[in-house]
Amino acid sequence: MRDRASTYSDDGYNTDGSDVSRDTFYTKVEPDFGILFDVDGVLARGSKPLDPAVQAIQLLKNSTSGELRVPIGFVTNATNRSCDKAAQIQKWFGIKVTPEMVIHAPTPARLLTKYHDKHVLVIGQEHRIEIAEELGFENTCTIDDVRDAYPLLDMVDHDNRRAIASNPPSDNSNFPAVEAILMIGEPTKWESCLQLLIDLLVTEGKPTSAPSSFKTVKQLPIIACNMDLVFMAEACMPRFGHGAFLVCLEALYKKLTGQDLEYTALVGKPCEITYRYAEHTVAMVAKKMGFQQPLRKLYFIGDNPNVDIAGANLYDRYLKQIWYHKENGNEPISDLPSSRAIPSSSKLSEQSVREMDSLLVGTGVYNHEKEGQTTTEDCVYHGHRDIAHEPDLYKPTKFVDNVYHAIQHILTEEQYL
Repeated sequence: MRDRASTYSDDGYNTDGSDVSRDTFYTKVEPDFGILFDVDGVLARGSKPLDPAVQAIQLLKNSTSGELRVPIGFVTNATNRSCDKAAQIQKWFGIKVTPEMVIHAPTPARLLTKYHDKHVLVIGQEHRIEIAEELGFENTCTIDDVRDAYPLLDMVDHDNRRAIASNPPSDNSNFPAVEAILMIGEPTKWESCLQLLIDLLVTEGKPTSAPSSFKTVKQLPIIACNMDLVFMAEACMPRFGHGAFLVCLEALYKKLTGQDLEYTALVGKPCEITYRYAEHTVAMVAKKMGFQQPLRKLYFIGDNPNVDIAGANLYDRYLKQIWYHKENGNEPISDLPSSRAIPSSSKLSEQSVREMDSLLVGTGVYNHEKEGQTTTEDCVYHGHRDIAHEPDLYKPTKFVDNVYHAIQHILTEEQYL
């Protein structure tokens, strides 16, 4: 049993109201827990780090060496290159951050090796092809490539319509059929992209002739990364995210075909595959830090109840299912739908984490004062269509004002001050 050298409250303060110092406890020799951070709204707003985040990271540094003393990872639904985001976080906080420590929305698609050799259309903006190749996709194309191959398709672009009116060009018959769609993030020209995506979906990737019936068409595989309807940047209110683009695509597909769009894989928060990949990441970080014992618990700090907190709670539920079957001598199974299944992969470290706590901060999407006055009946569900609306999932293990208080709580809870 670890002895306590001082009486403290649940909020991580001494009973006299002062901060709990690192010398308050006889701490563990090494941590058996890890910490995962959302970025936008938790550590930063746009390109500027938040002051509480700077203070929070200081708590995680060794006071002598300045090195991190707890394994951590960064989980964001953004779609930057990992090297760029790692460099940005490193600059913000003066700690060593490698690209492997950053899990972007599409990062877990590394595990979807079945599609890595397919001719894949990549939807997104800057660096989308580079990101896809980094994930393992070997044969990619962009929406611009599709538009060039089939110039008569994009009639929502009036400039294109006028350009081809006098001399209609021919299709490129040599352009290979698209075999799968990887949606990393929202594109720039939504209207043109929506048109061409629908064209590909109803023609099995080769839009040279109209289908005789939508019911007989085999829909292309779709891997959708990042389902955030909104995200928090510098503006005074949340901005549309990739989830908003997905809503448009789903609605158009349903309206035109009468059928629901089916996702082969949903990747990014709040899906369990992202948290499983994050567990793997933090385990690898702990190993590189020289820690020997396996991780027992993870903490996730986020600002969006519908995304960060729901995802952490979904993963905690998944962990409990897995360990229940293991401890009863059965093959570990879960009841995840196929679009959220976690593929078995040699790329993943052995699973050791048994639980995940979620901490919600008030520096981003979530406004504690405003939400406290809102009843359950008033809440509008912003989650993805294929993830059940369960209000209990949006309730964090603990609410804190900011990430500094979150780290205080975690270190006190773990007696690792």
